[in-house]
Amino acid sequence: MIPVTLKNQMAPVLNKGFVIKRSVFQPCLELYPMDEWNLLMEKMNKKNRFKKKNNDFIRRFSAGVKPIEIDGTGRLLIPKNLVSIAGIGKEVVLSSAINIIEIWDKDSYEKVIDETAENFAELAEEVMGDDGDELS
Repeated sequence: MIPVTLKNQMAPVLNKGFVIKRSVFQPCLELYPMDEWNLLMEKMNKKNRFKKKNNDFIRRFSAGVKPIEIDGTGRLLIPKNLVSIAGIGKEVVLSSAINIIEIWDKDSYEKVIDETAENFAELAEEVMGDDGDELS
């Protein structure tokens, strides 16, 4: 079940549907609103498929991709093979990742959060510290 508050926030994109896929970097699933997915596919379609690394990436990236909808009662029916790939058990965490939602097994999510907590200040400085407005 999608929490009511999240479902309400997603109202503008509910009718268009979603795409769900395995994550590239983490043991979780990614839920893309259809508009976000289409933007990503436009970018992917610009890749030269005659370069092996591009072709290999596209194949792996799109493996297991499924269109999906939230039903009238607010349920998101995730295909069993994707549940298995992500190791999702009884408890699930839905985590906002800016323009997509990550779907995690609760224990896996907490483990990843704990692992990155120690170096988060350094990571934040590295990722966000250079805003491009610095004077040389």
